[in-house]
Amino acid sequence: MSLTVTLHLEHDRLALVPTLSALEEVAIEVVPQGNTNPGTAEFPFLVEYADRTAVERTFDADPTVDDYELIEWGEGTGLYYIEHSAETKLISSAVSDANGYLVHTESEGGGWLVRLLLPDRAALNSVWEYAIDHDIDLDIVEIYRNEHAGTDSSYGLTEEQRAALVVAYEQGYFVEPRELSLDALAEEMDLSSTAMSGRLRRGMRNLIAATLVGE
Repeated sequence: MSLTVTLHLEHDRLALVPTLSALEEVAIEVVPQGNTNPGTAEFPFLVEYADRTAVERTFDADPTVDDYELIEWGEGTGLYYIEHSAETKLISSAVSDANGYLVHTESEGGGWLVRLLLPDRAALNSVWEYAIDHDIDLDIVEIYRNEHAGTDSSYGLTEEQRAALVVAYEQGYFVEPRELSLDALAEEMDLSSTAMSGRLRRGMRNLIAATLVGE
């Protein structure tokens, strides 16, 4: 029976982790590609940060980045194709070897939050063993069998996204007219307005994906 698993991964040579460490408020996610070659070292990334120059300067110093190409930049968000260096540790090959699929990948807490679709627990064990063999810190955030997906209470949200959405709802951010501005909401959560906006947007996207779009 297939599983949906959310993992948090940490290692100083995982893709773009040096960039995540250098830019405190940066938010990065992998853009899904249905036809991606599992063995490729090049992926599209969506980067949210106010300063494009700082992002690219950090890419230049990041040992996991061999090359990058800017596709588009606007309003603090850039789409890049990034080719990883040979020393970069990637979980994607282990997921592919286990006949799994990377559903969603986004930066979280100095590492990566990864949602996987795996055929069974043996596949999860295979990914786990790969992480151990490569000294990657792996934590299981949530796991459920897909026949019971409708009863999952997390709705695809991380704890941080859930907290942001709940506070925004309780403080009147979603009412019309708004009772609280984004800046005030960000201050309430001790975040920058850019980080707060991104957390709300990703949370609403995950919530919609889990409840309206379907399995």
